[in-house]
Amino acid sequence: MVDTKRADYVIIGAGSAGCTLAARLSEDGAAKVALLEAGPRDTSLLVRMPAGAGRLIPTKNEHNWGFWTEPQAHLNNRKLFWPRGRGLGGSSSINGMIYIRGHARDYDQWRQMGLTGWGYRDVLPYFRRSESLETGADLWHGGDGPLHVSRPASHNPLYKAFIQAGAAAGHPVTRDFNGRQQEGFGPYQLTIKDGERWSASFAYLRPALERRNLEVIPEAYATRILIEKGRAIGVEYAGGPGKPVQRIYADKEVLLTAGAVQSPQILQLSGVGDPDLLGKFGITVHAPLTEVGRNMQDHLDVCVINECTKPITAYSAQKGFNQIKTGLNYITRRQGPGRQNFLESGAFLKTRKELDRPDIQLHLVAAIMIDHGNTRVEKDGFTIHACQLRPESLGTIALKSADPFAEPAIDPNYLATELDLRTMREAVKISRDVANQKPLDFLRGEEIRPGKEVRTDAEIDAWIRATAETIYHPVGTCRMGVDDRAVVDATLKVRGIEGLRVVDASVMPTLVGGNTNAPTIMIAEKASDMILGRKPMAPEDAPIAEDAERAA
Repeated sequence: MVDTKRADYVIIGAGSAGCTLAARLSEDGAAKVALLEAGPRDTSLLVRMPAGAGRLIPTKNEHNWGFWTEPQAHLNNRKLFWPRGRGLGGSSSINGMIYIRGHARDYDQWRQMGLTGWGYRDVLPYFRRSESLETGADLWHGGDGPLHVSRPASHNPLYKAFIQAGAAAGHPVTRDFNGRQQEGFGPYQLTIKDGERWSASFAYLRPALERRNLEVIPEAYATRILIEKGRAIGVEYAGGPGKPVQRIYADKEVLLTAGAVQSPQILQLSGVGDPDLLGKFGITVHAPLTEVGRNMQDHLDVCVINECTKPITAYSAQKGFNQIKTGLNYITRRQGPGRQNFLESGAFLKTRKELDRPDIQLHLVAAIMIDHGNTRVEKDGFTIHACQLRPESLGTIALKSADPFAEPAIDPNYLATELDLRTMREAVKISRDVANQKPLDFLRGEEIRPGKEVRTDAEIDAWIRATAETIYHPVGTCRMGVDDRAVVDATLKVRGIEGLRVVDASVMPTLVGGNTNAPTIMIAEKASDMILGRKPMAPEDAPIAEDAERAA
């Protein structure tokens, strides 16, 4: 065993939160920062090219952990594929590049749970600090942050027609899901810059790599956190199974940023978790926190798919010689379909009028997406992804072995409540209604999924159970809270262990209404001030439409 390295801060995981922390903590040169990442560097063309997401997400590869869940009791006992990013940038290096923060009330709900400093007014300054919106700053957006956020750049008529179809179906239209009004149909904002994916690695880590006080260690798989006398003192890591185990010591703090799957797994391997579970594997208990790995929430998703009557989707862009042409055009000129994510419009909608915020989200994909894209259909088509934003069903992450290289048991417990199933059923009905509106007549072909044989509620429910998949937003497994059962407190410190914080999507007490990459970066931005002992940014006010409606 080699014991040679030291740093003030040791960060475990170079995903969205880890890259953000590494950059912010090393800014002034005073603190020595070490960033460990189990995966490789992010030099692959498939990472840089936005269209490469279609190759990175569907299968296990060097940039994708490719987990599988336990059999899901309410989904016909199916095991579901769970893509999670591996390597510098983490999931921000393989995701769909959608910039969404969630609804303002999501954060006010955290504040109402007793988490002072986490309300919408408190987190808005950190969203703005992180962001550089290409059209400039305003009340809701930043103009000079590391994370470049762009407007859709393609001219594909499908995206505009989808928004028009939503309006024709009687739904609101919004210009900015992250601004005054989330509810409605509109264009997505994208983490794409000059035709390249703008991951957390590109935004935060790369500009910081020349700093002498920052060391990035790829292919460094954290096997456990070293804890002595109730304090985290360092991390053990290895290059893989059978490789030499090394240690790095933290003079100030260990910061766990491994994500909603692996942060609870690493805590459990380190003796922080449910004593009954740890006892099964002979792991010494350092902090008996029974909630580690619990409270898991994720966005379950179904796909309503239609043929497209014009050759304007990903299929035509990538079939035959076009695939080579697309690749060469991107490599040489950064032009063409390679610079697109094929996902430029969507919607946030209510399935019940009495709700105070949208409870479903739609993603319009200019492609036929079945089984994460693994099932190829040789024709043009478009997919309406529909997910429930705030499920009642709670799942778990738990060790299956004391072997740190063994995958944990992932049990999302999808559709465990009647409300969750009902919401998904309504999402299917809404998606179908929108797909059949007049503005899409010139593009819409035959419905492929669910298909004309699926009509009654019982048939829709059965189809949901047979086909639903994750849309990649797990959170909550190291829950933040003010109660004694919470894993971390409002400053993200692990209860019962000094010198240890968790900073990633696993700390979210409830799932936000939208994609989770931007909120994870915000959490890390806010945490960096906490860690360095800085005063929090001053709260900011920015109006939201729902408040105006209530006042009226």
